[in-house]
Amino acid sequence: MTKVLILTQAEVSKLMPVRDCMPVMAEALAGLARGEFFQPLRMIIMPPAAAGDIGLMPAYRSGERAAYGVKTVCVFAGNPAKGLDPHQGSVTLFSAETGQLRALMNASAITSIRTAAVSGVATQLLAREDAGDLAIIGSGVQARAHIEAMACARSIRRARVASSRFENARKFADEFRERYSFPIEAVDNIEAAVRDADLIVTATTAETPILKREWISSGAHLNVVGSSIPRTREIDSETVAAASLFVDRRESTINEGGDYLAAVREGAITPDHIKAEIGELLIGAKPGRTSQDEITLFKSLGLAVEDLASADYLFRKAEQTGAGTWVDF
Repeated sequence: MTKVLILTQAEVSKLMPVRDCMPVMAEALAGLARGEFFQPLRMIIMPPAAAGDIGLMPAYRSGERAAYGVKTVCVFAGNPAKGLDPHQGSVTLFSAETGQLRALMNASAITSIRTAAVSGVATQLLAREDAGDLAIIGSGVQARAHIEAMACARSIRRARVASSRFENARKFADEFRERYSFPIEAVDNIEAAVRDADLIVTATTAETPILKREWISSGAHLNVVGSSIPRTREIDSETVAAASLFVDRRESTINEGGDYLAAVREGAITPDHIKAEIGELLIGAKPGRTSQDEITLFKSLGLAVEDLASADYLFRKAEQTGAGTWVDF
């Protein structure tokens, strides 16, 4: 009989805040670029009449910390209206030696934290050193995690937040104003949020573009987070074409990235528009930003290797601290 670790949403959040997750994600993405992970494309089941989709995201890491991991995640876009995270599911960790189950963890917490942490790493690599005028589009789970990631990545001077409902943006600003020294303002439209911003995060459930090229200042860095399937997008093709495009994984982007695929379909870009993966920047294989005026865009899709690396980190942290619940399995 083996002992299996169970970590709840609250336990995951306590053990792995965004700041601590950022170096974990940098290590994972660098390892991916070096070929230390095996990761197929995620499998997504999208029944036409269902209220949501379900995805399976397996990965394997080789080396001294070899392990298998699988995230099983349901994505229900209507959940925020019910006060729920759109992402629901679990991350499971398995022994690479025996295949035994080692841990079962809350996927909502891992997804929000590691996604924001990856955007934080991308921002450290790509944003101008003096960037600090932040715009956040969205007010949900990902927006909440991303304000922390952006505050870790750069010295924020001010932040503006816009949401589909102004009341949500106002509540977001009121809550986070107490946590940070920089001013946070709720605005009633997206253009007002992104005008003159040099750091922009889009973390929405939009299916059609909500961000236009003419609103974006030269030298800005964008983290485009919300869309993770081919049929949805947050930004227009002109923005994709005007920016230097960086991704978490090329294979994932050309198969699943709605913002990228729409721009290709509309003839705004060609497949060679992708400059590099973030992991390639981390190992020095490709350059990042090359000028102060360059617009850089990180298209985040989320990778199984990020979930696996998070689960491995959480497992070791729980062993050290005694956190979580251990059950016979």
